[in-house]
Amino acid sequence: MLAAMPPSSPNPQDRGEAHIRDRVRERGDACPGALRLHRADDGSLARLRLPTGVLTPRQVLALADAADRLGDGHLSLTSRGNVELRGLGEGCGLGLADLLRQADLLPSERHERVRNMVVSPLAGPGVQTWAARLDALLCAEEWTTELSGRFLFAVDDGRGDVAALAADVTLLAAPDGSALLRVADRTWRVAADDAPRAALAAAEAFLAAARRAGTGAWRVRELPAGQDVDVTQHLRRAAVAAEPAPDAAPPTGGPPPPGVIGDGTVSVLARLGRVSSAQFRALLPAAEVRVTPWRGFVLPGFPTRAAAEERLRALDGAGFLTRTDSPWIGVTACTGRPGCAKSLSDVRADARPRADALPVHWSGCARRCGHPQGAWTDMVATGEGAYQMTVQGPTR
Repeated sequence: MLAAMPPSSPNPQDRGEAHIRDRVRERGDACPGALRLHRADDGSLARLRLPTGVLTPRQVLALADAADRLGDGHLSLTSRGNVELRGLGEGCGLGLADLLRQADLLPSERHERVRNMVVSPLAGPGVQTWAARLDALLCAEEWTTELSGRFLFAVDDGRGDVAALAADVTLLAAPDGSALLRVADRTWRVAADDAPRAALAAAEAFLAAARRAGTGAWRVRELPAGQDVDVTQHLRRAAVAAEPAPDAAPPTGGPPPPGVIGDGTVSVLARLGRVSSAQFRALLPAAEVRVTPWRGFVLPGFPTRAAAEERLRALDGAGFLTRTDSPWIGVTACTGRPGCAKSLSDVRADARPRADALPVHWSGCARRCGHPQGAWTDMVATGEGAYQMTVQGPTR
């Protein structure tokens, strides 16, 4: 069943690699953030980046309170491990910013939209430290504000889970204790202690390449064909010792399955990537809550497997997906009505599992926002409650 839960694409359906590389962007990135709110049909939307993916208990409670006081009482999870608040009223921006600052969720107002990072949810302290240091470096440099709100870093603990999410810059823990830096189809080996600085240098190399291209590219894959990203030169400027790494088959680990992992870690999924504030609070007590890019949560640190199993039962009762045989695993949907003016139907109300083995994505219009990667069953609204079904993506 887990094979039916691939990562979701953060972009509307692409029309092929050539189309992406031929694109010329004539306007800036309008991707929403915690301070730059997006006006939707159901109110404003705030998107909060969580670079390490980790929330403390105090931050969980703060976000649940924000959903109740300022929004529609729910939180949405994105395919990048972000948390969204919807239904925000007019004039709530200052209040939301104050709440986020008090919860230590807004370290830099100028950098809050560029702190895009996915981290292996089961990562240990070493890889988590990479992510935290990279986030601090991003917030410390003025030039990083030029990155698009869609430019993505992945920090992978070696199992290959987030390395498969098509990030622009990927750090991958290597078995020998070093780090692999990947940009496009090239890889460099660097010392583990240098990994965060290496990722930052790679991002600066992308910006330099984007300026030379002059196409307004937001991501590495949007650079024109033949446009080099001179990562080696920028690593040298940053005094990061690196050597090219030979091509090798990347690890292909998948997302953490729902259930108890090991002796003391709980993993659950949110149905259609949305939870009520009450469900969000039900994740506690926990030492920390890790938000995953597969629209779920990982709770590490339970003292015994029995304690973890008891918490899993409680979360099942709260409405989370806790079993690998749940028919809702692999079912995703866009926002739909009433949140999106382009949607032709109330997609979340219409969405349901299907009997076929492929993931199924329900879309309110042909943009197919949030669709999975790979192959999936595509349900696109053609009217109120009416859908056209096709199979999208590679089928073999």
